[in-house]
Amino acid sequence: MLDPTLPLAIYLEGALGLDFGKMGYGILRYSPNPVVCVIDSAHAGKSVCDVVNSPRNAPVVATLDEAIAMGARVVILGTAPSGGVIPDSWRPVIAQTIDWGLSLVNGLHEPLAPQFPALKPGQFIWDIRQEPKDLKPGSGAARFLTNRRILTVGTDMAVGKMTASLELQKSAKARGIDAAFLATGQIGISLSGAGVPLDAVRVDYASGAIEQETLKYKDREWVIVEGQGSLVHPGSTATLPLLRGSMPTDLILCVRAGQTHLTRSMDVPIPMPQLPALIRLYEDLATMSGNFPAAKVRGIAVNSGHMSNSDARSHIEAIADESGLTAVDTIRESADQLVDAILLGHS
Repeated sequence: MLDPTLPLAIYLEGALGLDFGKMGYGILRYSPNPVVCVIDSAHAGKSVCDVVNSPRNAPVVATLDEAIAMGARVVILGTAPSGGVIPDSWRPVIAQTIDWGLSLVNGLHEPLAPQFPALKPGQFIWDIRQEPKDLKPGSGAARFLTNRRILTVGTDMAVGKMTASLELQKSAKARGIDAAFLATGQIGISLSGAGVPLDAVRVDYASGAIEQETLKYKDREWVIVEGQGSLVHPGSTATLPLLRGSMPTDLILCVRAGQTHLTRSMDVPIPMPQLPALIRLYEDLATMSGNFPAAKVRGIAVNSGHMSNSDARSHIEAIADESGLTAVDTIRESADQLVDAILLGHS
């Protein structure tokens, strides 16, 4: 876990304002560390809040030199491009970061620590996407736990599953519920310091990795499992091992308001499924995977940050009407209503 006093620069070159800058946005929203700047030459001279809706502002600069002059000690690679591949255009900046004594947090698939073995005292490279050791295939053991295991699932990739999970944990803890957050992606792990980078785990061990992590929280009242991907997205394989590994008792469906087609599938545009059908799919698959008791979708977390307040309200109400479930934007409001829905489902 990062020392929370270390000043950060978030490298978002070419990504500020786009959905695959989500690691940077997550750091801005949830990290306790000071963020001295964001690096993106396309928006240099602006501030973050000039470009995106963010609860924390920071100046945008063009170069690493400027970030160092502002006091940055750690550079966060803040994007999540498709496939997690490091672009060749980043490599000179990465090398410069290490040569100039800054530390680096890397959430992409390619490990960087082996490429820079001679670090200065106190300098580090944190390659987050590393497969945990001593994994075994899943066995379904989590179904015998007596706590509540809440998994966030999605209509698509990058619809706010981590955000909904963290906001749900915050609301649950405010009610006095002993709620743990189980991170399954690079952003959540960078914030919590623990978890499973699921997309770095070989498929035979994926459900076992989630099961192994879930069992660590057997004494917690709630385990809120960060979802990944979507069952209906052709590029996603993460949801099934999450269902089988955590054996959730409850599901929260995450939706982007107004979305009509799946993202990152533009060669063959795929329409969004109807919510009742998708809810049944998630519930049926969770049940068929052996969950006990059978998992139910308790509510819907709506991502409406790209909309005005009035447009967001009308879309949230329409989603609630279509699904017949509680629907709420956990950032505009809170996750309190989702906590109520989970508690009601077990009353």
